[in-house]
Amino acid sequence: MTKKALFLTLAPLLAFALSGGAQPPPAAPAQPAAPPQQPSEIGATITSGAIGAPPKYAVPDFIPLTTDPETEAAARTIGHVLWDDLNFEEEFYMIPRDTYQTVPAAHGFTDVPFADWAQLGADAVVVGTIARDGTNFHVQVRLFNIRTQQSVFGREYTGPTTNPRFFAHTISDEIFKQQRGLRGVARTKIAFASDRDAERMPGFVPDRRVKEIYISDYDGANQRRVTVGRTLNITPAWAPDDQSIAYTSYRLGVPEIFRSFIYRGTIAQMTHGPSQSFLPAWSPDGKQIAFMSDRDGHDNIYIMNADGTGLRELTHGSSINATPTWSPSGTEIAFTSDRSGSPQIYVIGVDGLGLRRLTSESYCDRPTWSPAPYNEIAYASRTGPGFDIKILDLETGKIRQITFGQGSNESPSFAPNGRHLAFVSTRTGHSEIFTIGRDGKGLRQITTKGSNYFPNWSN
Repeated sequence: MTKKALFLTLAPLLAFALSGGAQPPPAAPAQPAAPPQQPSEIGATITSGAIGAPPKYAVPDFIPLTTDPETEAAARTIGHVLWDDLNFEEEFYMIPRDTYQTVPAAHGFTDVPFADWAQLGADAVVVGTIARDGTNFHVQVRLFNIRTQQSVFGREYTGPTTNPRFFAHTISDEIFKQQRGLRGVARTKIAFASDRDAERMPGFVPDRRVKEIYISDYDGANQRRVTVGRTLNITPAWAPDDQSIAYTSYRLGVPEIFRSFIYRGTIAQMTHGPSQSFLPAWSPDGKQIAFMSDRDGHDNIYIMNADGTGLRELTHGSSINATPTWSPSGTEIAFTSDRSGSPQIYVIGVDGLGLRRLTSESYCDRPTWSPAPYNEIAYASRTGPGFDIKILDLETGKIRQITFGQGSNESPSFAPNGRHLAFVSTRTGHSEIFTIGRDGKGLRQITTKGSNYFPNWSN
């Protein structure tokens, strides 16, 4: 086995000898600006009537105050999406929407049928209105405590009519913040590589499928293409400000690190051959990028500034050192190395000191360090013919497995609140992106078109 075939992470890179002209990526559609927020009416936390149980939430469709089809459709969309967003974190028991037909519809905030919601078992109900004003929607929302019949959360938003889902995502994140002190992920995005366009690259190898970088909402909605290089573009990594993505591209024939400013439609080349450079990983402060390169004749981890300057080698020697990931403090980097014989996970200080080995299994790859408050590293571990996702608790040293042999499960990436992971799995027969809770619950498939790889969750 050659060194380039050693790591599963690099397998897609090495199947093709690539070429193709570089093209700047298109600007991604702008998101609605963060709407103005109003203070809560009564800043109280809603609890369940049963001790130890989560509060029960109801989220009916929002109330359209203007009677045009677009507003009425948006009212339904916001209600459905908000229910799903609030359900995702499993902090509340979400009363199924198909039971709401017994509750009379409200016409505003003054005629909420509290007795009917109480009869259904709800502790809280989210009531919202939406009105259209030209190219904008005006949305108002209240979270009512059923027992006190008082609003404990109130907001007003104005934004473009083009993306009603964004209102729901914003409301969900703000309810989690106010009611649970929790950072929600409804407004976050996932980047990934996909061959869904079924394009082919020039050359003599018959199966050279193009892979481009895509982004989507956290739940898989609004999937859209970022790169148009008609070549192999893989391993995306969101910058901490979420305005750009670093990734590996073969657009110049050899793999190099590029950076796409997705909302401006511009691109910058970060590394320059003739060496090969792969797998960029941003430091938490966005000032540096770690990556793998063979520029010294061996595969090692390097660090450079965000503008490509200040290059320095972090690891040394003839072993393969790959897939860097930064600690939340920015003082350490975890990576994969075969220096002990088989690929294992190691940690080293960004000053090159304090190297230590973390795993002792048959084959481990693609570590990803969780954000605070957790101190964990997820990775892919060979558990048979394929791989499964495991999580190492760095404080206790305990390892827990969260996937169990359904296909091969690889390339984990933590959500910005550390409560979920995105990963790629072949459990459906081809490579798709899934999300799952750090406890192994709540599995969701978010891609269905083409083969998809290397998910990376935004910050």
